[in-house]
Amino acid sequence: MWSYVKQPVTSSQKIQFVWNEIRDYLVITVGIFSYALGWVLFFIPYKITIGGVAGIGAITFYATGIPMQWTYFAINALLMGIALKFLGLRFVIRTTYGILMMTFALWILQENISPNLQLLGDGQDFLACTLGSVMCGFGLAIIFMHNGSTGGTDIIAAAINKYRDISLGRMILYCDILIIASCYFVFNDWRRVLFGYVATFIYTFTLDSVTNRNQQSVQFLIFSEKYAEIADVISVRLHRGVTVLDGQGWYSKRPVKVLCILAKRKEAVSILRLVKSIDEHAFLSESNVHGVFGKGFDRIKVK
Repeated sequence: MWSYVKQPVTSSQKIQFVWNEIRDYLVITVGIFSYALGWVLFFIPYKITIGGVAGIGAITFYATGIPMQWTYFAINALLMGIALKFLGLRFVIRTTYGILMMTFALWILQENISPNLQLLGDGQDFLACTLGSVMCGFGLAIIFMHNGSTGGTDIIAAAINKYRDISLGRMILYCDILIIASCYFVFNDWRRVLFGYVATFIYTFTLDSVTNRNQQSVQFLIFSEKYAEIADVISVRLHRGVTVLDGQGWYSKRPVKVLCILAKRKEAVSILRLVKSIDEHAFLSESNVHGVFGKGFDRIKVK
């Protein structure tokens, strides 16, 4: 048996950790402003609601004129206890940042952009619905991918997603259906409800497409006489496990070693470059993997 000895954290690792945190917050901020712009430029001027706490704030704004950011902030303040209990302190800190930054983004954008400004012209409700949904879905996706949250139903979705293998977009969709339907009582127009459902479908599709693309994994099978050197480099530089399989070439009848590697899609280019730098004549196959569960990948969430 062997035991793992924890290595001391070096100064370069500390710097890398701090940089990763700063980068995450910068990307979360970009996602928040993308989400807020989708509302202010397209949804609010064309009276479209997609649900969530922002949707409740929008409906309140349509009915009473109260700026949506204040309703958004008040409801999220009540939901922070859920995030602390189920998702941990780090998520709460990022969620608090997301809520405050979203409140600021909605406030500063609504102060400078008229709610009656129809950027696309009259009668372009469907185009506004599509563009606003893509901006909101993309913004929320990159927020989630960097362990952030805009609060509201995002908190509920992330809590459930932590323990059950259900997509974030689907959980948010379930939370939003009733909120969208309630806008009928403000407008007395079923067209607004239908636009809301179409917008939600597009926005959740965008959310899942972006997040699933980022989480996809790939499998490599590498045939090379320099298999040991390739395995060492991938293990040391990319910190990815490598399995050596015994095989036999049917034509040559010679024994061969095959490297089997599972990695994130974003690491695929790095693996290809490393293999080429060691053995440019290596025979290699790359295939998409639907799901990979275990250390370094997703956790099995079914009972």
